[in-house]
Amino acid sequence: MSYTRSTLTSEHPLPRRSDSPDSPTRRHILQAGSLAGLAVLGVPFLSGRALAADKTLKILQWSHFVPSYDKWFDAFAKAWGDAHGVQVTVDHINIGDLVTATTSELSAGSGHDIIELGPEAAQFTPNVLDMADINQQAAKQFGSIFPIIERVSYNPVVKTWYAFCHGWTIDCGDYRKSLWDKAGMANGPDTWQQLLDVGEKIRKDQGVQVGIGMSQELDSNMVARSILWSWGASVQDAEDNVILGQGDNRTRAVEAVKYMVDLYHRTMTPAVFAWNAASNNQDLLAGKASYIVNSISAYRSAQAAKPDIAKDVFFTGPLAGPKGDRWANVHVLYNTIIPKFAKAREDLAKQFILHLAENYDQAMYQSKLYNSPSFFGTAVPGGDRGYAAVQGAKTLKNLNDAWFAHDPFKLDGEADGKLAPLVPAPEWTTNLGHPGYSNPAVGEVFNTFILPNMMAKAARGDLTPEQAVDEAAKQCAGIYEQWRGRGLIGGKKA
Repeated sequence: MSYTRSTLTSEHPLPRRSDSPDSPTRRHILQAGSLAGLAVLGVPFLSGRALAADKTLKILQWSHFVPSYDKWFDAFAKAWGDAHGVQVTVDHINIGDLVTATTSELSAGSGHDIIELGPEAAQFTPNVLDMADINQQAAKQFGSIFPIIERVSYNPVVKTWYAFCHGWTIDCGDYRKSLWDKAGMANGPDTWQQLLDVGEKIRKDQGVQVGIGMSQELDSNMVARSILWSWGASVQDAEDNVILGQGDNRTRAVEAVKYMVDLYHRTMTPAVFAWNAASNNQDLLAGKASYIVNSISAYRSAQAAKPDIAKDVFFTGPLAGPKGDRWANVHVLYNTIIPKFAKAREDLAKQFILHLAENYDQAMYQSKLYNSPSFFGTAVPGGDRGYAAVQGAKTLKNLNDAWFAHDPFKLDGEADGKLAPLVPAPEWTTNLGHPGYSNPAVGEVFNTFILPNMMAKAARGDLTPEQAVDEAAKQCAGIYEQWRGRGLIGGKKA
């Protein structure tokens, strides 16, 4: 996989990236300055001899959906490199290419020292360095971790912290207030049934459809799981057993798929079967969607490109299912791994990762609140932080709540408090693999799009809902059995 390379100096300002999640890859080489004192943050001190032997650190991460974050991160990494006499290289690639790129590097035994993945990180457990020390140090330094993070970074079967997750993103509902107000529901839907009934009314009366994808892309993958969970169904149980096609769980899963069939026929068009990761964003900005499930990145894009649309976009938490269940995925993760081939730079990599966690107030702000912290108890550092000081904000939780109550990025004339419904997100956010841990099998089911394919086949009429669920359950069972044979997940053998 090739990268576009540019060298960052004072004469070469940071290039801007397209707002599209599918924009081209680019590389920034961050040249280091003089050696300064090491901010070790509790990780064993890296000797001068080790630094002299290898003064480089190579980072691979996905191109952020809020471009200002990448611009900030590259400068942040450069400043850290300057302070430590290290040449830091940051590569940004499309999020959909990360697994392929990581697999290639691990197979070759060379590449980046830090790789930022999502839930797929679990599948690389045998090929990465243990991150127990850095997770323990972070808990000691920053306080307790957001509980879901353990489930996406720790493998309880082999008792290994395979990753360090510095942050995550809220998966929420984005709706056009004017459309829902005209339909008699100014605050948007609160249940999946309301989305179906009122969404159908909006489509008939106002010509604007609901935007829920059923294709092989990130958002379709996420919403398929939220709907299953909202009907009280899941792919696996807490012990890594596939239960999608079994007993009452199968019954609930079939009902969830039947709902998606109805939602498609009553509120959507065939375009949702061919969507990519940017499609629901684009439809929202073009005025073609009354409701989508996404992060706040679509809204941030609208603020820049379509301010009138942005002012009309409001938010909900996850919608309630038939019995009141409401769950949302961690939309994306910032799950960093260190490959075993990067052992010589392990200390250096962990120092940088903890430095990022310590300064996560800036990550939150520079991502325009897209990034939520894994450690809400982290103290807000003193001094000029690059944003207006928030009175009384001593921790990242204080900052988070204050910024969501009064968005520092709202447009002139835009309603205040639009993000306030997302403050309780930690209470209704869960992980892929719910109610258990994320694991390598969960990652493979995710990457092969089994669940959105299940929904699509039923909605198109290729299979009945019962057949679609049974086919998906069989596919999942095969994947789980393979990973169980490798000793990386629990559960009962077939």
